[in-house]
Amino acid sequence: MKICHLVALPYPGRGHINPMMNLCKLLLSRRPRILITFVVTEEWLGFMATETKPDEVRFATVPNVIPSELDRAKDFPGFIDAVCTKMEAPFEKLMDEIEVEAPVTAIISDTYMGCAVDVGNRRNIPVATVFPMSASVFSVLYHHHLLVKNGHFPVELSECGEELVDYIPGLAPTRIADLPTILRGTGSNEGIRKVLNRALEVVERVSKAQYLLFTSVYELEDQVFDQLKTELPFPVCPIGPTIPFFHLKHNSSSFTITSNLNGRPNYVEWLDSRPDASVLYVSLGSFLSVSRAQMDEIVAGVRNSGVPYLWIARGDAGWFKDGSDDAGIVVPWCDQLRVLCHPSIGGFWTHCGWNSTLEAIYAGVPMLTFPIFMDQVPNSKRIVEDWRIGWRVKKREVESESLVTREEISELVRRFMDLNSIERKGMSKRVRELSEICRGAVEEGGSSITNIDAFLEDISQIHDST
Repeated sequence: MKICHLVALPYPGRGHINPMMNLCKLLLSRRPRILITFVVTEEWLGFMATETKPDEVRFATVPNVIPSELDRAKDFPGFIDAVCTKMEAPFEKLMDEIEVEAPVTAIISDTYMGCAVDVGNRRNIPVATVFPMSASVFSVLYHHHLLVKNGHFPVELSECGEELVDYIPGLAPTRIADLPTILRGTGSNEGIRKVLNRALEVVERVSKAQYLLFTSVYELEDQVFDQLKTELPFPVCPIGPTIPFFHLKHNSSSFTITSNLNGRPNYVEWLDSRPDASVLYVSLGSFLSVSRAQMDEIVAGVRNSGVPYLWIARGDAGWFKDGSDDAGIVVPWCDQLRVLCHPSIGGFWTHCGWNSTLEAIYAGVPMLTFPIFMDQVPNSKRIVEDWRIGWRVKKREVESESLVTREEISELVRRFMDLNSIERKGMSKRVRELSEICRGAVEEGGSSITNIDAFLEDISQIHDST
């Protein structure tokens, strides 16, 4: 029997590579007789070489698009431009080599790797494009022409940030200030315009793919998904959450920070010593950050609140140069989902990246939202206003010039972590309900598992017919 061979091509960024690898593991859990070639740039292979993966997943590489991929934060528009223009030729060459070894049944590609659609179509290989953000954000980008038609693009936040966009199919009315950052206030910012143009380009290219997969969960965005299914001529499949929930039953020892003699990370030992729901987990993401002045206020505010905290400093603990305190612990990295599912975690200060949002919902943890860029802003809106499972820290985007002060932060954190308040009890109840929905989607018979099985059955039929 021929092995079904899939080629996975993620965008070269941690927030894209992780969900793609988790998707591959999900696919293998449903259909073990699959070979997956996971394509990364040479630099990312170095980062991933020590990570555990199934034997059925093998790595292949293409050259870096810029000398150092990690410089993308310094020139994000230039980086995404390079990804969209320099990856197609080396990927095509790699496909020549891959297909000599084993014919490819399908390509599973991040939507931002639009070149995969063109490569697949030239080779008559079906392509499943994976959108790594919410379906709501996809719908806004897909219906960008409606923003233009209604005079809401381009706009300046200072003039009409509070105006409602109520005509995007399937989407609840949304303030302009809560749209993805690349869609408002572009003005004379050439870099933002470049990022927007690339985003619109790859979303438009989705129409040339054969499947559209989402890392989201149907029940979280059912109206958006129902609308997209009526507009797109191919399967639209929410298959999330593509987070590493399948590892929770295993005690991994592959941590990059100090562990005790029993192989358990020190931060887990520290969490074990804390009361239930007493600790605030703080992580502002792995890519973009805030100003030094704002970070000083955040650090002081959290520490002055007296609430115990576990803080992920992402390799730069300079803000804590005046020493640690008895309330908190600072580490450069952690197993985030494992931490969020720990009983001592009572809240999550988050930048609202989509993966982090899904992990918090899966764990049933309320959020303090501090969005910075792109889809983080509409994700914050969903968390705070639609799902009502969190509070905003960052002031509304139209007021972004002013800092959130340490006094404001300290008071907010104390109120947020007060488990006896009526507001907090309501948040906790609602996020537990969403957690049950999220977990149910990836259980046997759940919406995401059903979609994954249908996708695998469809590509298997293509495979068997060749």
